[in-house]
Amino acid sequence: MKKCILLLTIFFTSISVNAIEENIVKSKVTEVTVYAKGVQLFQKANYAIKSGSSEIIIEGISSFIDPNSIQVSATGDVIILDSKHTIFYPKPEPVTKEGIPLKIKRDIQLLEDSLRMIGYDIQEIQDEINVFTATRNILSANGAVRGQGKVNDSIELLQNTLDYYAKKMLQLNKKLLSLKKKKAVQTDIKSKMNKRLQELKNYQRNSGLLPKKKKPIHRIVVTLMANKSVNGKVLVNYLSSNAGWIPHYDFRTKKDAGKVNLNYKAKVYQNTGLDWKEVRVNISTNNPYQNKTKPTLHPWYLDYAYAYKNGYNKGLNNVSTPSRMKKEMADMGYVNAAGAKLKEDAILVEYEEARRSDEFVSVVRQLVSAEFKIDLPYSIKSNNDHHIVLIKNIDLEAKFKHFAVPKLDQSVYLVAQISKFDELGLVPAKANIFFDGSYMGETYVDPTSMDDTLSLSLGKDPNVQIKRKLLKKDCKEKIIGDKVERNFAYSIEVKNLKSTPIELTLLDQIPITQNGDISIEAKNISNAKKEDRTGILEWRIQMKPKDKKVIDFKFKIKHNKNKRVII
Repeated sequence: MKKCILLLTIFFTSISVNAIEENIVKSKVTEVTVYAKGVQLFQKANYAIKSGSSEIIIEGISSFIDPNSIQVSATGDVIILDSKHTIFYPKPEPVTKEGIPLKIKRDIQLLEDSLRMIGYDIQEIQDEINVFTATRNILSANGAVRGQGKVNDSIELLQNTLDYYAKKMLQLNKKLLSLKKKKAVQTDIKSKMNKRLQELKNYQRNSGLLPKKKKPIHRIVVTLMANKSVNGKVLVNYLSSNAGWIPHYDFRTKKDAGKVNLNYKAKVYQNTGLDWKEVRVNISTNNPYQNKTKPTLHPWYLDYAYAYKNGYNKGLNNVSTPSRMKKEMADMGYVNAAGAKLKEDAILVEYEEARRSDEFVSVVRQLVSAEFKIDLPYSIKSNNDHHIVLIKNIDLEAKFKHFAVPKLDQSVYLVAQISKFDELGLVPAKANIFFDGSYMGETYVDPTSMDDTLSLSLGKDPNVQIKRKLLKKDCKEKIIGDKVERNFAYSIEVKNLKSTPIELTLLDQIPITQNGDISIEAKNISNAKKEDRTGILEWRIQMKPKDKKVIDFKFKIKHNKNKRVII
């Protein structure tokens, strides 16, 4: 017996020693890394545990957590045994208004009892109506009672019968009418009672008199083991959706400045369910939700089209059509799926600061993305509002040139060419353009589709004038055999009204053709650079202050005289 008691004591002691102690702690967001889509949340919580194994239940976790992304670390002399994501469903809040529910319950019970009794009354009235209705029907069906007696019946008997029928029918009809009125009254009362009963139940439901359900609580449970009592901090980070940032640029320059100022801004939004209070914000160009799997190129098999039924039948129905071949190849596993590229739009916001916050930004270059670490604290509520974070403010060296396509627009545009643009680590986004303090408009900057130079249009320059006209006197037409020869001549006049020299890039074109029966010849293009594939002519003109230049070019078209050519 003593041995059994000793064994039980050891058993229960081991249970108490090995039992895992639970500690619920609140966490605080201390740092965030905002991605193009999603956010990495860094949270911290204090813990105090005894020796042995303990579960630290961390609350204050975003409900949009990605459980696969959880990372855990801790301070103190402890070993991290396990970490997991759990969801706790709290019990509904108890009803606090005790007096009102009791009254409502009594009223509901009284109405339900009354409705049951009035139902019995209505049924009793209906039974009476049924009896009197049947009696009336019997009376009406009896011929003798209605005076349809035999010929040898006495006049006195017939008269008595008719008097009885009339009197009895009046009594029955009167009684039936009274019963129907009584039933209508009771039915109306029942309808009103049902309506009142429904109102009470709805009031009980909508006024919070029923227990309120609480939102599920997301938790990260960390299991720690220690040899002694330890105080420390547990650090968790994880990916959450419902957050991101949109890039936006402001380009500012002045006349004869020789440089362009770039404001690189991030419009941060979040609806993670957690307010960010005085947190450090990092902006990353990475998108963790993009596909990270490299594509695989499978063998490309070629074969003859299959012939069906009767061998290589010449009938069209027996030849494998593209759709049929596509299905066949899909069945053989030779067809792959292609992904789609997501393009985002940006919304533009004008933003200025007394002291530029970009002074507190450092850039961390990674293999596949760039991350901007901002040392200033930000507070961003979980409401999807947009908050502007200044990433970079930099002056860029630029060359200012003029550009014109007078065939399309007889205006000259000022263009800023910014070199080494690919070194800035920018992403595709919309941009506002300001010139001499005036808003010039909006453009779209896509660093992925350009070389190392960005050409930024600053708008029309009214001090450089251009005019293009057709020289009709030089436009001649003549017939040579079965061919017609047509000549065209154009003149472009450029005036520099500025007090400074300019460099002008001028574009025009001559037509091209893919029809071998039509020939096109450039006769005089004034030393333009000609692109044979497109027919585009390019002149680069150096103009002094108050200078004027004229550019002439001609071309000749020869085609069949019996056919019309659209020019």
